[in-house]
Amino acid sequence: MKLEKCEYDAVVVGSGPNGLAAAILLRQHGLSVLLLEGKDKIGGGLSTEELTLPGFKHDVCSAIHPLAAGSPFFQQLPLQQHGLEYIYPEVAAAHPFDDGTAAVLKKSITETAALLGEDEKTYLNLIAPLVKSWPGMADDVLAPLHFPKHPIDMARFGLNAMTSATHLARHFKTQAAKGLFAGMAAHSIQPLTNLATSAIALVLMTNGHLKGWPVPKGGANQIAQALASYFVSIGGIIETGRYISSLNQLPSARAVLFDVTPKQLLSIAGHQFSSVYKWQLERYQYGMGVFKVDWALDDAIPFTAKGAREAGTVHIGGTLQEIVQGEKETTEGKHPERPFVLLAQQSLFDDTRAPKGKHTAWAYCHVPNGSYKDMTESIERQVERFAPGFRERILGKHTFNTGQLENYNPNYIGGDINGGIIDLAQLFTRPALRSSPYRTSAKGIYICSSSTPPGSGVHGMCGYHSAKRALKDIFNISIK
Repeated sequence: MKLEKCEYDAVVVGSGPNGLAAAILLRQHGLSVLLLEGKDKIGGGLSTEELTLPGFKHDVCSAIHPLAAGSPFFQQLPLQQHGLEYIYPEVAAAHPFDDGTAAVLKKSITETAALLGEDEKTYLNLIAPLVKSWPGMADDVLAPLHFPKHPIDMARFGLNAMTSATHLARHFKTQAAKGLFAGMAAHSIQPLTNLATSAIALVLMTNGHLKGWPVPKGGANQIAQALASYFVSIGGIIETGRYISSLNQLPSARAVLFDVTPKQLLSIAGHQFSSVYKWQLERYQYGMGVFKVDWALDDAIPFTAKGAREAGTVHIGGTLQEIVQGEKETTEGKHPERPFVLLAQQSLFDDTRAPKGKHTAWAYCHVPNGSYKDMTESIERQVERFAPGFRERILGKHTFNTGQLENYNPNYIGGDINGGIIDLAQLFTRPALRSSPYRTSAKGIYICSSSTPPGSGVHGMCGYHSAKRALKDIFNISIK
């Protein structure tokens, strides 16, 4: 890429939340920026479609967005002025048990803790300090490895975050607290015995108390539309239907940022990379995949537990031990009879999602990477277990196996929605061990996807930090 006579200062490939964040930051600093999207609609995993029946709007990939609402970068943007409206369920998440009860995560930390009985004090001691310190250290947590601005707070967070979920859960005595924590930790999509699986649970619970777990009114794609609208309003350019498989397809630019995972990056630009960098990308590890089901329903899901009937998100998996066993089996290439199921019921709070009186539901379970096994029966059996009569309310359904998910969004390699496993080995070295994880070995080429720190989640911080790196390297613009 030449430095003179370039058509654009920067080109961003991929319009997921990270690609959009990168494009916005670059444009905010006066650069000419082109954002390219392979599909006909922007958003990547932020997509909403009528998958089952007319009038039923389903989030194709991401559904509930605590990290979007709490993103240090997104919070700086006037997204409400560009059509984004969040709806906050009173119960962010619920975890039902076979006895008809459910542990719940509410915005009030004291109310959440009080419902955990003899674990009330333990919960407060664990989470309250994080809730207090998170606004100051969110930038440190959602960033690449660096010396933090708040080292004491980060050290306290790290002492618990770096432990396994099974280890940290030992502090709790009740089934309710242990199950609630396990369901949160299972978002890490790896065995809960792995080190650092506590981190995602602590971050999700903390953000639940600070910002809640919101539903975007009208569907997840509204987040992408608001980001794109803002980007265009400040002079950015978006072109859809431009699938990039080779550098030769790109217009000339001083910097190109790819919102793709290592596998695609190697295919597109591998010939430009050093042998060492290629070697590292080729050994990048992807994690478990997911099997997803969307339902059009005649009525709301009849969960036995009141808390589950009022929650935006429901973690279905029973006890800590059951979830730990299921995630272990999946990692070993098996398909558990009782998989851990993440379920969202957006239409309870957003009446734009379904015809009047009807509802939608969204769910997935973890499966071995690349699995083509149909898990519909297992998922529905798990929902029915805690909501007798659920199946009677199904009007229509749509499923995605791992291959179909990857076909829909090429970043989901083998159905891995995290852009690569976020275990301890790749927590600080994604996608390669370098002074900056966003730089490739080729000058002017950067990676800005969830395969870079801080990893998965609709927060845009991977794109933000990648663009920040490119601004300094290529354009001599430094951001504090």
